[in-house]
Amino acid sequence: MKSLECGQRVGVIGLGLMGMAIVDRLLEHQYVPYVWNRTREKAKPLLDRGALWSDNPIADTDRVIVSLYSSEVVNVVLQRLTSSLRHGQIVIDTTTGDPEQSVILAQRLAKSGASYLDAPISGSSEQTRRGEAAVIVSGQQQAFDACRDLWPILGKNVFYVGASGNAAKMKLVSNLVLGLNRAALAEGLVFAESLGLDPTSALEVLRGSAAYSRQMDTKGRKMIDSEFSVQARLSQHLKDVRLMLDAASTSGLNLSLAETHRQLLERAESLGLGELDNSAIIEAIRRPAS
Repeated sequence: MKSLECGQRVGVIGLGLMGMAIVDRLLEHQYVPYVWNRTREKAKPLLDRGALWSDNPIADTDRVIVSLYSSEVVNVVLQRLTSSLRHGQIVIDTTTGDPEQSVILAQRLAKSGASYLDAPISGSSEQTRRGEAAVIVSGQQQAFDACRDLWPILGKNVFYVGASGNAAKMKLVSNLVLGLNRAALAEGLVFAESLGLDPTSALEVLRGSAAYSRQMDTKGRKMIDSEFSVQARLSQHLKDVRLMLDAASTSGLNLSLAETHRQLLERAESLGLGELDNSAIIEAIRRPAS
């Protein structure tokens, strides 16, 4: 039977693709996750494996990992649960969100003596489940240090980038490059097909050339086979691209490639691909515009 010592208890709010992967990692490393989700039935497979249901993980644990769709959702959920916040508590928000909202959340939690770390994860849910993702963290150094045991569980590489909001900003930068790599791969494979080249051979050449990116390993085969089982939803990346463009606009910067990417993702969403894996962006290039 697993120990229920305070150090082993970790709350998890949100059981989407990433939240489920995080709970899997915690269970694998002998932690006891206290989980909450809007729909409780989604937690059943995790409860069967040793996780515990909590109506309020903030009340039941000293460290709580949040994994939700957006900053807006994080705000709504935390407003319901934060009456239990107490001095020394740490909230680790892995959501890819709005940097300004991260700063506001940190300030709000600090009034209760709690610490907020924005800690978005760079990588898919499958990469997280395998311990291959990267974690970008910002907020109070003391709170970051107090979670040193958790960072290797959440990711292989951990980057502490300073004040609250910086991690959310860095995640947008990372997702910009990552998403464009994926879109470029999709366009390259469709281009190869249009030239009469075998896409499998084209992918092999690309992976062995200076054009290589890790997206070829994680998304190349899915694109070729039109196998779009979800590792990270296309619509979620579109949300991130819109955040990038909003942040750039505030700085007076025009992100022309990201804007083109937004249009491509919106086309994919209009084709009904939004809930599929983000590799489905290739279909927006394959299918001629009507």
